[in-house]
Amino acid sequence: MRRPVMYRAALSEMVVPYGATDPTHWNKNVFDMGEIGMGLSANPLTLGCDCLGEIFYFDGVVNDSRGNAVTIPNAVCMHEEDYGIAWKHTDFRTGIAEVRRSRRLVISFIATVGNYEYGFFWYLYVDGSIEYEVKLTGVLTTGAIAEGEQPRHGNLVAPGLYGPHHQHHFNIRMDMCVDGPGNSVYEVDSVPEPDPAHNPHSNAWITRETLVASEAEGARDWEFSTARFWKVVNPSKVNELGSPVGYKLMPRDVVPSMLQQGSAIYDRARFVQHNLWVTRYEPRELYAAGDYPYQSGDAQGLPEYVADDAPLENTDVVLWYTVGAHHVVRPEDWPVMPCAYIGFMLKPVGFFDGNPALDLPPSPARCHCAPGACGCAGHDHS
Repeated sequence: MRRPVMYRAALSEMVVPYGATDPTHWNKNVFDMGEIGMGLSANPLTLGCDCLGEIFYFDGVVNDSRGNAVTIPNAVCMHEEDYGIAWKHTDFRTGIAEVRRSRRLVISFIATVGNYEYGFFWYLYVDGSIEYEVKLTGVLTTGAIAEGEQPRHGNLVAPGLYGPHHQHHFNIRMDMCVDGPGNSVYEVDSVPEPDPAHNPHSNAWITRETLVASEAEGARDWEFSTARFWKVVNPSKVNELGSPVGYKLMPRDVVPSMLQQGSAIYDRARFVQHNLWVTRYEPRELYAAGDYPYQSGDAQGLPEYVADDAPLENTDVVLWYTVGAHHVVRPEDWPVMPCAYIGFMLKPVGFFDGNPALDLPPSPARCHCAPGACGCAGHDHS
């Protein structure tokens, strides 16, 4: 059975704290979502080779600093691309193999913010998985250094030039609706079997689920030792096995924040202090750092949103997930940085009754394989 999954997702906030004490770096307050205007910085994707294949472009209409409407032609690109093997099995008894190729729908835009380029990509896969990825490239922020000296808070990238240590934190706001608006969030940890009677060979392990019951419990952190992930389920809808349908959030490339209490950005970017925040939907709560983060000394945004401790069970929940790029610069990042990739996955967990990619068609008849394989017997393989 195929069930509807809907959610609204958007980049909620971004901050780039620098880890150097130089006069040009220590006080940078780079909240690029509002300070620069990420939408207004979007590239017209006709400039360069940003998308390949069969492409559909969307124009972007945004406001300039005076509130006037500005149209950015071809700001968003949508295309489809091959993504390797979706699934495969070879029967060792008969030697017969079944293979299906995966494809993904790509929706993306790229923004130039000063010296950096940020590419924002949503990938929709044929097995129901959803991936979010940020691609970081462009030109480093640098500082001058005397010949023969070594920077303490960065690395040399060229003679007399260094790149300071820094981080990029992006917060993605996801208004979840897994087969309906009544959702609950569970934190899932994998732990060794605690009961010796059920673990005679010292190899068994179980998963332990913890309900995130209210906003007071909504600030969560990833845990390496338990392979932690979070899942959003609809307790009123079950699959054929009797389990609630759901999607799970799988962290990737988790980095700790280096922001320290007392720094210029610490109070204004409290959202980076936890990997995940869970709140109940409120239409005015749109930005992880609040509406005016660099014009207020108060902690705005997510710490304020969870202060009323709203109940979260079986309700309209919002996930606020922070991904980070930890950039200790290299000479290879100069003069133009190769793409760095960060992001996360949303994968169905009990949402379908089986593999939703099972009915994919075989590869096209004209393929590069041996005669008789891939369903291309009797065709020219040249």
